[in-house]
Amino acid sequence: QVALVESGGGLVQPGGSLRLSCAASGRTFSSYTMGWFRQAPGKEREFVAAIARSGISTNYAVSVKGRFTISRDNAKNTVYLQMNSLKPEDTALYYCAAGTYYIANAETNYDYWGQGTQVTVSS
Repeated sequence: QVALVESGGGLVQPGGSLRLSCAASGRTFSSYTMGWFRQAPGKEREFVAAIARSGISTNYAVSVKGRFTISRDNAKNTVYLQMNSLKPEDTALYYCAAGTYYIANAETNYDYWGQGTQVTVSS
C-alpha cells in the first residue's frame, strides 16, 4: 500500500517554470515505477513522464520532451517533475502514480494515484 500526495501546482505565465512534487507514504517507494499523467477538461488523461525504480531509465511524451524532467529521491520517498518553457497547452490537472512494472505510458500499469495538482499556464 502506498499513498501519494502531489504539490507545487499553480498559475504561471507562458515560458515560465514550475516544479511539482509527489510525496509517497511507507518504506516501499523504491519498489515502484513512478509516473506523471495529466488531464485537461473535456480531454482524456494522457501520459507525461515516467521513471524506473532505479531512476536510471526515464520516458517522456513527445509533447514535453526537452522541457520537462522527471527525477526521484528514494531516500525522501519523493518524485519530482521540473516543468520549463511552459505553454498554455500544458494546462491540466497533474497526477502522480505508482506502478509495478516499467511500462511507462500504460495507465493500467499504475496501481496507486494521487489526488492531483492543478497547473494553469496563462497570460
